[in-house]
Amino acid sequence: MGTKSLVIVESPTKARTIRRFLPKDYIVEASIGHVRDLPQTAGDVPKKYKGESWARLGIDVDSDYKPLYITPKGKAKIVTELRKQLKECDALYLATDEDREGESISWHLVELLKPKVPVRRMVFHEITKKAITHALENPREIDQNLVRAQETRRILDRLYGFTLSPLIWKKIAYGLSAGRVQSPGLRMIVERERERLRFRKAEYWDLKATLHRPEDGTEASFEARLDTVGGSKVAGGKDFDPETGGLREGSSAVVLPEARADELRTAFLNEPWSVLSVQERETKSRPAPPFITSTLQQEGNRKLRMSARDTMRTAQKLYEEGLITYMRTDSPALSSEAVEGARKSICELYGNEYQHPEPRVYTSRSRDAQEAHEAIRPAGTDFVHPKDSGLSGKELALYELIWKRTLASQMTDAKKSQVSARIRVSDAEFAASGVRILFPGFLRVYVEGKDDPDAALDDREVFLPELTEGMPLALDDLDLDRHETKAPARYTEASLVQRLEREGIGRPSTYASIINTLFERGYVRRQGGALVPTFTGFAVIQLLERYFTPLVEYKFTSEMEESLDEIAVGNRDSLAYLKGFYEGGQGLREQVEVQDKKIEPERSRSVELSILGDDTVVKVGRYGPYLVHQPEDGSDEVHASIPEDYAPADLDAETIQELIEIQKEGPKPIGVDPQTQEPIFCLTGRYGPYVQLGEKTEENPKPKRASLPKELPAKEVTIDVALRLLSLPRTLGVHPETGKEILANNGRFGPYVMHDGDFRSLKKDDDVYTVELPRALELLAEEKKGRGGAKILKDFGKDEKTGKKLVVYDGKYGPYLKAGSKNLSLPDELKDAEKLSSMTLEQARELVEQSLSKKK
Repeated sequence: MGTKSLVIVESPTKARTIRRFLPKDYIVEASIGHVRDLPQTAGDVPKKYKGESWARLGIDVDSDYKPLYITPKGKAKIVTELRKQLKECDALYLATDEDREGESISWHLVELLKPKVPVRRMVFHEITKKAITHALENPREIDQNLVRAQETRRILDRLYGFTLSPLIWKKIAYGLSAGRVQSPGLRMIVERERERLRFRKAEYWDLKATLHRPEDGTEASFEARLDTVGGSKVAGGKDFDPETGGLREGSSAVVLPEARADELRTAFLNEPWSVLSVQERETKSRPAPPFITSTLQQEGNRKLRMSARDTMRTAQKLYEEGLITYMRTDSPALSSEAVEGARKSICELYGNEYQHPEPRVYTSRSRDAQEAHEAIRPAGTDFVHPKDSGLSGKELALYELIWKRTLASQMTDAKKSQVSARIRVSDAEFAASGVRILFPGFLRVYVEGKDDPDAALDDREVFLPELTEGMPLALDDLDLDRHETKAPARYTEASLVQRLEREGIGRPSTYASIINTLFERGYVRRQGGALVPTFTGFAVIQLLERYFTPLVEYKFTSEMEESLDEIAVGNRDSLAYLKGFYEGGQGLREQVEVQDKKIEPERSRSVELSILGDDTVVKVGRYGPYLVHQPEDGSDEVHASIPEDYAPADLDAETIQELIEIQKEGPKPIGVDPQTQEPIFCLTGRYGPYVQLGEKTEENPKPKRASLPKELPAKEVTIDVALRLLSLPRTLGVHPETGKEILANNGRFGPYVMHDGDFRSLKKDDDVYTVELPRALELLAEEKKGRGGAKILKDFGKDEKTGKKLVVYDGKYGPYLKAGSKNLSLPDELKDAEKLSSMTLEQARELVEQSLSKKK
């Protein structure tokens, strides 16, 4: 009998890919992530520790901060299977990811499995035959410094979160939390909202001229904008102070009101126009470096509208399938074989003239690049072309982004000619500029912020005819142009990741989970692509700023990261660092005890906004944010709900007054329903304005309601509009096959028709208020798809035992089970197409029951 070796990786996908490159006597198994962790709930703590004062924390702070590790629920079976496999093997290879977390998983596996055979650590940054063979032939020991750094990070996060969070529950609301990186990230979003609150809009005018050379005619016209009048610069957006709405201190610019701009327009119409000066210069732009984790998240958000979490999940899948190198890295460096692969692809696809004369070398700006040591790029030397990858959807889009960025990084500079012209009329000067691309270079394949390089090349070229000093010009049009200054833009996921990285807060591999936590805690919501802080998020940051200032200071958080990096390379003692953070007069434990006595819950639940007067305050409560107004006449306080889709900076004096007046005066009917003769009201609640049929009474505790469309202001709701909204759901008739009713209604994801629990979305041209039975039957007869067009793989119908409709969909990240409104991941053994086709109702029920038991 020959020798066998056990290779352990984190995921089944990675296991399948690696198996292709290993001899048959190597057994590859997956740990499915971490096999040990700190207890998440009090129920996770083993019985023998439940009486200990530190048990809930999961860290024995009196015994050198010894962590209490447990095997999470559902992992015991995996560990048992790994032990069983190990008994039949002569060597153990740990092939987890090459970063701190991967090193930690390997260490925990050894601690749990207690192998009696040789243990070898395999590390590789791509899953190719060459990389796996090299890792197999060159194993190393587990890096204890990396393990200690990861453990210290985990302990530090636990001390921070589990010590501060209960205080926030007590002072603001249950279920809220604070985090070492999460809280400074939230502070950035809140500070930007405060800037928007302080913002004062300014209006200014200028003139836009459309001109052409007399010999060309109007088809070769170009634009020029007013720049100076009488030697003084005309004010533009950057000349205004965003907090006053006036010119910045020291600015000598002239603000043009509409009347003055119109006077100038009239004067210039009959004046001669000529070229005062022309400047032309050649410029070069260089390609961006290959992707690192943070820049991949930023571009994924900008160009593909993917969240940081989606980007990392998709990249993980591409890595595990052997298509890209490891996706958690701080280094933009490319290996010699990567450079060779990129340059080879450039020559084959674009020609030798697009290849930079020498290989471009990129180095990390970070003092301590802590993750893998190469950029994110296509795997191997022969890069797989996106068309030949067999991918689709988001996976194809992200792979193509990585492929293009890698090729572009080794291409020639883009060469452009920039022309600036000054045009004179009377005592004023207009400015015109043009750009010509002399050689596209890397722009041929990749342009930041654009999905189509060819379209981007057109966008970047701005026509300007050949002009010479003194040349007369003909005026086609002279238009008044009104402008308003814009409030500072809210953060997007891309710009937040960029800021976190610039401040040295957290590590790129953690940004996706940080942003996700902000959403889960209800501190932030998405408005389009922008991250908007909620009033609860404001309240939490106010408390931390008042009583725990250092913990949300960017420099302090950045220094914590540097200390953890020093522990990772063995230059700092982890125990001494933890003691310094948690113990002593300035330590977190004592600070929380001291501040607990000072913090007033009532004040902590009040949100300070610059727009509020002395008689009004915003509070966060169990059912969302609300206004508390003390009338001048000393009468009772007025409490008015603030709709949840209102952002703090969107509140203005008029809106506040309107919400208070509606609540103060009580509901006033806007009309009467002709059928029931009941009054109809337009009210504002937690989720925004809505119309209601009849009053809420003991006999009628749930009157019929309908939400207003977002684009419809409450003030504009008429009785006809209200009746139309309240007409839903509409009964269209009965289904000819079942005899059951078919309804049309509006839902969370738009208008739909429904029959016997089976839903179909209405198409663009359908109207929920006028759609009839024949059209509803057409829609119900169509093949059902999930949200976003997900294909149904298996439909079990409504299950009598669970009471839920059970359907298996083919989702963006693979097949999943939808039980009622809840999405459940399928175990890896069921994701295989053959096994999925034979999946039974009993197996689906078991998954639902497991989910319910986890929730309990």
